Amino acid sequence: MKYLIVGLGNIGPEYVGTRHNIGFRIVDELAQSAGAQWEDKRYGFIARMRAKNAQLILLKPSTYMNLSGNAVRYWMQQEKIELQNLLVVVDDLSLPVGTIRMKQNGSAGGHNGLKHIAQMLGTEGYNRLKFGIGNDYPKGAQVDFVLSKFSPEDESIIEKKAPICADAIKAFALSGMQFAMCNYNNK
Repeated sequence: MKYLIVGLGNIGPEYVGTRHNIGFRIVDELAQSAGAQWEDKRYGFIARMRAKNAQLILLKPSTYMNLSGNAVRYWMQQEKIELQNLLVVVDDLSLPVGTIRMKQNGSAGGHNGLKHIAQMLGTEGYNRLKFGIGNDYPKGAQVDFVLSKFSPEDESIIEKKAPICADAIKAFALSGMQFAMCNYNNK
C-alpha cells in the first residue's frame, strides 16, 4: 500500500529552523531514520522509504506554503494515492510547543497551506499530523512569530518529539489513523 506523507514548509535557507517549517523537519527526521535520500522533483523534494509492507512517499513541496496544494494534488495523481492514504504534517499555533495531534479531517484553522490543499483536493477530509509551535507572540505579530526560530528550550522539546512523530507516521501507515490517534495524540 502506498502513502503520501507531506511535510509543509517554505523553501530557502532563511526558513530553515523556523516554526512554520516544522513539517519539513519532521519528514526529514523520518527520511533520516530510514536512510532515505531526497530527490529534487516536480513541485517538491521526494524521498521514498518502506515501513514493513507500506511504501511511504515523503514530500516537501517546493511551491512555498501557500501553494502546497499544487504539489499534493500532483503527487497524489502521479502515484495514484487515495485520499485516506494522505497525511499532511503541519505546524499548529493553537497547540503548546511539542504537542502532537493527529486528525482525520477538519478546517484549515487559518493555515494557508492547509487551505490551499483543501481547495486543490476539493475537500477538507484528509489526515493531518499537527505539531504545536506555541502562540507566545503579541497581537498582530503572528507572521513574524511563525517565521521565527525556536528558542533553545523549545529546540530541546522538538529534538525529543520529532522521533515520536516519525513513529506516529509509521503507525498511521501500518495500523491506520485511528490507531495512530489513540496512541500518539498529546504525546
